[in-house]
Amino acid sequence: MIRLATETDAEALEQLNIAFNGPGETNLAHIRASLRENRQEAVVVDEEDGTLTGFLCLQIRRSFCYDACVPEITELYVRPEYRRQGIARRMLLFAEEHCQRQYSCQGLDLLTGDDNRIAQAVYRSLGYAPDGELHLSKAL
Repeated sequence: MIRLATETDAEALEQLNIAFNGPGETNLAHIRASLRENRQEAVVVDEEDGTLTGFLCLQIRRSFCYDACVPEITELYVRPEYRRQGIARRMLLFAEEHCQRQYSCQGLDLLTGDDNRIAQAVYRSLGYAPDGELHLSKAL
């Protein structure tokens, strides 16, 4: 079942995040606080038989420069044993519907690794395409 995460999902999300990003990136207290207080992020999860199988992070960016918000999918992870079952696709569609319903958004940005070909194929099958923007980063 695809749904929005709640604070009660924090422990399972911590384990999923360790599997995805490795240990030490965050901690349980931070995850709980973020789920409870962060209004700029929605976390979508898939739950099968009481087990969280994956998650998607949706950042809601706002700027005085634009009337509409600009949502961006920044993380998407599905446990390896649950892959190729359409879970990522269903979480993406849920996120799209959530953005339209909650924020009246007209589009959605997505960030993915340039070498993540499997994920890119899923994204393209749902209509996502390069938009001519270049993502840059700098360590501080």
